[in-house]
Amino acid sequence: MDLKKRKESKTFGIKRFFNSIKYSIDGLKYAYGNEQSLIIHAVGTIITIILGLIFQISFIKWSILIISSVVVMTIELLNTAIEATVDLVTDKFHPLAKIAKDCGSAAGGVAGVMQAIIALFIFVPYIAALF
Repeated sequence: MDLKKRKESKTFGIKRFFNSIKYSIDGLKYAYGNEQSLIIHAVGTIITIILGLIFQISFIKWSILIISSVVVMTIELLNTAIEATVDLVTDKFHPLAKIAKDCGSAAGGVAGVMQAIIALFIFVPYIAALF
């Protein structure tokens, strides 16, 4: 289907809106069911939420934690999409496929480290005050 016909076939409407939500949920189900790193990040996010509630952190600190958590989850979902696309294109080893997968993984790792550092900046003073 050429681009013009494809654009014409996309009509706006309530059915398309609900299908978009369904596809997003399907993507989340797949990713959380098949990607260990997403589970690890989700557990880290749950721990930060519990600590935030225990220490009654400020609105600004909540905002920073939520934004960093969403950034990490988004990057991990994009990494999952990259890996699936590479696997669709080839099932053989190829150096460029390895680079694509490794760079996607590295993006998730960098974001995860950033999130951990942010959580440490926020929670270490509260934990230190307990001693």
